[in-house]
Amino acid sequence: MDPRSPTTPPPTTEPRRFGIRARLLALLLPGIIALLALDSWNDYRALTDALVVAYDQSLLEPVQALANGIVVASDGSVRVQEPFSIQSMFDSTHLRYKYLHVGVQRIAKGEQLDVNAPETTLMGVPGLPRPAQRPPDGTPVFYDAVYEKHAVRVAALRQTVYDNVHPGSAWSVLIQAAEGTGPRVQAQSETLRQELLRDTRMVLVMSILVWLGVAWTLRPLDRLRRSLRERSRDDLKPLDASGVPQEVVPLVDAVNHHIEGHRRMVAEHSQFLADASHQLRTPLSILSIQAGYAVRETDPARMRESLHAIVAQLARTRRLSEQLLALAHATTDDAIAAVEPAVVDLNAIARAVVLQYLPLARENDQDLGWVDARGDVATEGMAGDDADGTDETGEADDPPVLPVMANAAELHEVLANLVHNAIKYTPRGGNITVTVRREGSQAVAEVCDSGPGIAPERRDSVFERFHRDPDAGTAGAAQGAGLGLTIARSYARRNGAEIELESAGMPESATGGGLRAILRLPLHVA
Repeated sequence: MDPRSPTTPPPTTEPRRFGIRARLLALLLPGIIALLALDSWNDYRALTDALVVAYDQSLLEPVQALANGIVVASDGSVRVQEPFSIQSMFDSTHLRYKYLHVGVQRIAKGEQLDVNAPETTLMGVPGLPRPAQRPPDGTPVFYDAVYEKHAVRVAALRQTVYDNVHPGSAWSVLIQAAEGTGPRVQAQSETLRQELLRDTRMVLVMSILVWLGVAWTLRPLDRLRRSLRERSRDDLKPLDASGVPQEVVPLVDAVNHHIEGHRRMVAEHSQFLADASHQLRTPLSILSIQAGYAVRETDPARMRESLHAIVAQLARTRRLSEQLLALAHATTDDAIAAVEPAVVDLNAIARAVVLQYLPLARENDQDLGWVDARGDVATEGMAGDDADGTDETGEADDPPVLPVMANAAELHEVLANLVHNAIKYTPRGGNITVTVRREGSQAVAEVCDSGPGIAPERRDSVFERFHRDPDAGTAGAAQGAGLGLTIARSYARRNGAEIELESAGMPESATGGGLRAILRLPLHVA
């Protein structure tokens, strides 16, 4: 005995696919990271620009103080007022590399300033790199340079001071302040590090929120999954969609629809088995009684009568068994793929069915007639007419008269059941006519009999399994199993056809009605 629970699913060897959490993270994280990276870059650039402006402004303060202290002495020379206090203020920033420089160049009367000419250092260190281009007077400029192998940031301001002692002469004063770029680089690096830490925290928080949000959203589905795993195999109740996310409700509804269809199929199969068992029990009991009677009988004549009764009962039982097998085949969807539909001739198939049932109609003293789709009318004389090459399956060598897309064997079974049903319910001496014709885009096969007919309110119920018409008074009807029309409709619908029942309106019918069974199929258009 297998120790596993019957509801335990077998282990699967299929590789696990990405779940909703992983898919959402794979979809959202790249976009979030890209947006955060762009936002961080913009913030970094803005903070870096603000740092540069702040550092440049502090570097410009001693330059402006020195510029305000430039004066021309009484002897015409240029001097700096209070240079030591400005130098002390500049040194108080505790930067490692700090440099001040004040240089002057003489501009003779009527000459232009040569920025490349040597200058005289009034204060500070000589040799600080000059600006690449001469800045306008009074306008500070900032630039990066290298001094004594150290990267420095330089603020420079040039102004012109006029010599009152020597009219027409002037002095060009270049004031520079430089400091190492180390603190700037360190501040920028710290800013970048803070931005990266903030973005990393943001990505982690978003990932956790997505993970927890999906887990919370899928919790009803987990409960649904557990309830399904804990169900027994015979539990076909619909799934409970309460609490399921709105987007998943259509999926649950589709599963419930499938469960309901499976439940109906199981119920129909169970009912079919029960009905089949009941229908077979009676003839088998009769056969057993008749066989026992024949065994006990000593009179050869009576024994022969019993054997004839057994043979007749065996024939009816065989017919019932064939109908049960046909019904099982007609109502099984897996049988659809067994034979592919093809273009067949409805006219030829109907003619083959009429030829097949002519002997039975003669035996019952019934007139079985035939109206060909080409306008030919025939009766019993057609029994020996096989000149058109029609075989027993209804396929002809000539081009089809009424081409339809269907399974030839199943279409033959439909018409055979309709004709057999008409023969069974038509009294001796009655008339049965099979007509095939074209109606617009449809091919129509009609079986019309002079039997008792079926009341309109009972025409739907006669297609049910094991249904017999209680108003039918013929002996054949009493011996039938009530499966002919059920089989006919099942095969017809599977081939895209439909069967309609109408009153035949035949005056020769005992009830003045009769029955007209009409089979309609769409014509095949090549």
